[in-house]
Amino acid sequence: MNPRLIWFVAGSAAGVYASVKARRAAYRMSMPGLIDQAAALGTGVRAFADEVRDGMTTAEHRFARELAADDPHPEPLGPATTLAPLDAAPLDDAAPDLPDERDHP
Repeated sequence: MNPRLIWFVAGSAAGVYASVKARRAAYRMSMPGLIDQAAALGTGVRAFADEVRDGMTTAEHRFARELAADDPHPEPLGPATTLAPLDAAPLDDAAPDLPDERDHP
């Protein structure tokens, strides 16, 4: 084969590769590209949080089973949250009156 033809093909391939890379980089720096990246980041964070939550639930069930196996008189597990006493003030009354930020320029 002719060495000039080989260099021509190699140069053309490098040019196409560089063109595609430059186009992708330009898209990533454009506003729609940044929005897409932010959306992908949010999706990744939500997926990670779901995985952590599932792992925590699995570990809690495993620990509960191990504790139940050691306890001859197991008690049923209740909800993880506790309720506020009936005489507690509602949260709306406890919040201080702050000016609304929309009223300010």
